[in-house]
Amino acid sequence: MKALRRVPELVRALTRRATGTPGGLGEKLAAKFLKKSGYTILQRNYDSGVGEIDLVAADGETLCFVEVKTRRSDDFGLPEESVTQTKQRQLVKAAQRYLAQKKVENVDCRFDVVSVLLNADLKPIETRLIKDAFSLPRR
Repeated sequence: MKALRRVPELVRALTRRATGTPGGLGEKLAAKFLKKSGYTILQRNYDSGVGEIDLVAADGETLCFVEVKTRRSDDFGLPEESVTQTKQRQLVKAAQRYLAQKKVENVDCRFDVVSVLLNADLKPIETRLIKDAFSLPRR
C-alpha cells in the first residue's frame, strides 16, 4: 500500500524530468529562433494521433511544419540527420491531419527542420534552420 501512495510523487518527478529534457529545451530555443527569423508560431506539439509536429508556424504566407532535433554533441552525426524517411512519412501524415482538422486549403506548405546543438551544460552552441528540408511525396 505504501508503494501506491508514492505513485503521485513518481508521476510528478517523471513529468518534471520530461519538461526539463534537452528535447524540450531544444523546442523552446527553436521557437525563439524562428520568431527572431520572422516566423509566427501557431502551435506547439500538435498531436495528430499518428504523430506529433513539434511546431506549426507561418513564414509569411507559407504554413510550416517544423521538426526540431536536439543533441548534446555531434559525435553520432548532426541533429537533422536523425529525420529519417520513416519520420518524414510520419510528419507528412500528421500534417495532412492538421490541415484536415483545421480545414486549411489552398495554402503553400513546407517542412522545415531546426537543428539545435547543446553543450554538456545544455547551453546552445548552434541553432540552424533547414527550410524545405523535405517534400510531400508525389503520387
